[in-house]
Amino acid sequence: MKDIAANPLHLKSLNHVSLECRSVEESTDFYIKILGFVPVRRPGYLKFDGSWLFSYGIGIHLIQSDDPQKLPKKNEINPKDNHISFQCDNMGVVEKKLKEMGIEYKRQRVEEGGIYVDQLFFHDPDGFMIEICNCDILPVIPIAAEMMSNHARGGFIFQQ
Repeated sequence: MKDIAANPLHLKSLNHVSLECRSVEESTDFYIKILGFVPVRRPGYLKFDGSWLFSYGIGIHLIQSDDPQKLPKKNEINPKDNHISFQCDNMGVVEKKLKEMGIEYKRQRVEEGGIYVDQLFFHDPDGFMIEICNCDILPVIPIAAEMMSNHARGGFIFQQ
């Protein structure tokens, strides 16, 4: 797909997601024990409290908030909220583990063209949304290719 889409900045991949935390220790523990991330060394030039974690080809950079009490606390699990999504092989195993760990989550099943995708949404200790899904069963179809196909037939698709 990289060949189809323009890449003016010559990007290669997602490197990391940075999250401000009430407690770097609590959030680090969550990302290690719940999501399987591994702590990695932070550069010495960083003069603020934080933690770097790595797994699945991406990094999570946790940064200690200067004023943790001012960070908004989210209670409602809203799948439309900002989130990071992880792919898994067995949704049943993930759901069972979340129940065993006492993590509140929201389950959702969506359908697209006869393909059913399962999603589990839950919060990290700071209220940042995490999604676990089996989304890789959905085909990745560039919109430009879809429009060209419909244009050949004399129609256009307008996505909302």
